Amino acid sequence: MARLQAIAAAPASARPRVLIVDDSAVARAVLTRMVEDGATCTVADAVPDIASALRFLAAGRVDVILLDLEMPGVHGLAGLPDIIAAGAGAKVLVVSSAAGEGAAATIEALALGAADTLVKPGRCVSAGSFAAALAEKLVRLGERTEPSPRPAAAHPAAHHDIDVVAIGASTGGIHAINSLLLALPRTFRKPIVITQHLPSSFIPYFAEQVAIATGRRCQVAADTMALHDDMILVAPGDAHVTAVRAPGGGAAIRLSQASVANGNMPSVDPMFETFAECFGARMMAVVLSGMGRDGLAGARLVRSAGGTVVVQDQASSVVWGMPGAVAAAGLASAVLPPEAIGGYIAGQHGAIA
Repeated sequence: MARLQAIAAAPASARPRVLIVDDSAVARAVLTRMVEDGATCTVADAVPDIASALRFLAAGRVDVILLDLEMPGVHGLAGLPDIIAAGAGAKVLVVSSAAGEGAAATIEALALGAADTLVKPGRCVSAGSFAAALAEKLVRLGERTEPSPRPAAAHPAAHHDIDVVAIGASTGGIHAINSLLLALPRTFRKPIVITQHLPSSFIPYFAEQVAIATGRRCQVAADTMALHDDMILVAPGDAHVTAVRAPGGGAAIRLSQASVANGNMPSVDPMFETFAECFGARMMAVVLSGMGRDGLAGARLVRSAGGTVVVQDQASSVVWGMPGAVAAAGLASAVLPPEAIGGYIAGQHGAIA
């Protein structure tokens, strides 16, 4: 509430600027009214298609772009990469009836680099709840922050092999995860376990998208799975992924629905904590874009066990909450964009060709 009041009190020229891209004149009018009635942002323009948006962005700058998907001519998903490039740092919020919970279009939009998605009002979403959600997302995405300089490593990483990589992410994380995984050389085959804050209905699409993007098999984690090389696992939306030592060596996956202090389900903290107990110095923990502080408590235990912690830098993060908290605590061995994290992981493992 305090953030909303502070933004509303600021002069219009200081508020984040928004570009609306929607083929419906009614939708453009309603969105314009909602954005400006909230007094948190200023609508710079409202245009009907991708081509018009690109023409505007060639000369104008905005902080947030509201993008519909179902439009004549160039579909929103097809035009999204060009919109992101032309936006020069603007965050894209997909606002579409096609972006419902569990929809493949939602995962594809996030994988292509959209910061977030929001379902248009309709039978399942009231205008009031939509307006409240839009205001919250605009405040978060419209924040203007200067990119942080890359700090020197707080804990120089030891140059030893790693046996597992655990990745935690939330808002903005899907695109970051793809960029990181694509940067890993094919010679890196150690298991990768991912906790991405997503509802359960999204998880199968997310796993499928990771598999398509990387050309490697990606599975939703299941209880008692043995952890082995050449495996990518993602946490189900309704349970934490944890690790236990397996009889005869190695580790196995156990799913947990225990409450955690940060309130997330699934949560990054129990993943980091239990993997640190199993793998110690041979574990690497990665914290990517996301709101909140999930992963901070777990990162402390990873460091205590001798493991390595790497976080995404502020400039490339949609929200620098999770990685920023770990960096501010001095727990990160490196603060890098996702593609550089991929190279860092491979370098630590000695897998760079």
